[in-house]
Amino acid sequence: MSAAVLEQAELAALTGLRRALHQMPELSGAEQETAVRIAAELAGTGAQVVTGLGGTGVAAVFDSGRPGPSVMIRAELDALPITETGTPPWASRRPGWGHMCGHDGHMTILVGLARRLARQGPARGRVVLIFQPAEETGAGAQALLDDPRFRALACDWAFALHNMPGLARGRAWLKAGTVACASAGLVMRLDGKTSHASAPEAGISPAGAVARLIPALEGLGGPPLPGGGDAPIGPGFRLATLCHARVGVRALGIAPGEAELIVSLRAHDDAGRDEMLARAQALAEAEARAAGLALRMHQEEVFAASVNDEQAVAQMAAALDAVGIPHDPGTLPMRASEDFGLFGRVSQSAMVFLGAGEAHPMLHNPDYDFPDALIAPGVALFQRLARDLCG
Repeated sequence: MSAAVLEQAELAALTGLRRALHQMPELSGAEQETAVRIAAELAGTGAQVVTGLGGTGVAAVFDSGRPGPSVMIRAELDALPITETGTPPWASRRPGWGHMCGHDGHMTILVGLARRLARQGPARGRVVLIFQPAEETGAGAQALLDDPRFRALACDWAFALHNMPGLARGRAWLKAGTVACASAGLVMRLDGKTSHASAPEAGISPAGAVARLIPALEGLGGPPLPGGGDAPIGPGFRLATLCHARVGVRALGIAPGEAELIVSLRAHDDAGRDEMLARAQALAEAEARAAGLALRMHQEEVFAASVNDEQAVAQMAAALDAVGIPHDPGTLPMRASEDFGLFGRVSQSAMVFLGAGEAHPMLHNPDYDFPDALIAPGVALFQRLARDLCG
């Protein structure tokens, strides 16, 4: 295999695919049409195509039939519940949903790689392309790992890329160790008793507990981030962000009898996240007891830290060098989380971040759109990586 430059017609076809995917976003765990489209794109490549992995996941297996490394390369299927405000001709056709993280582009890069592997597959071992569901909620990787059919696809190596706004195009960030934070959402429901607004003493209101919990929960984070958050974070990083707060119902005649709080807790590593969770739960329990409130809590969108393996980073760095993409650690690790982290528990793994442009709209912004200029270098990078490991 050689990492040749994409021909103009080939790049045009992939760009058309990316824009078509952009128009048909689907939310986490419900990516049925996207999965069907991806499976159809893979059908003519000669790969073994597996569908329904972990729900809607798709795999394309290029097996040489000869002993050698097993290499997984992953992209994501899902979009976000964000209304697109940009106005490209290929804007989302589904109100309230949009590919505001670039997963449409990541999928397209893997389809491009599949077309290259169809021409000349691995000389040894196998290359497994994974299109993962539900990355945005942190549920997809675990669902794949729990699927017995996925266990048969277990790989020695696992790689992925993510586009990175704020980083110049043509450059990449890569480092060993933590590259994306661990995080979890903690949902707290406080139940008391309603009363007439003219007699609040007759009820049990959660308002005071909520008023005290908000600053206490936010105080679980560390000191203000240096450099306005642009400087690299270290092992002691903690951040607690209140995402939702509601007390009672919107009615002037009713003193509140219930409330809900949702806080996002993130840390440099899994242990730090778990310590924050324990402290947040203890705060909520103490306030509930003091106010005579019933308390229910559960966790949502739990992400493991993504930790790059040193040998996998060395392989990725060699491929970046070979295709002419300069790289450095940049400001990694990023404060956001990535569902890729769990694959590092079963494979030597690494994720690289490709620059989307210094002035490009940020991830999850409503005017974000994946830059098509990243398709060709993404295909070239993964093709070189596959060639280096599998010949």
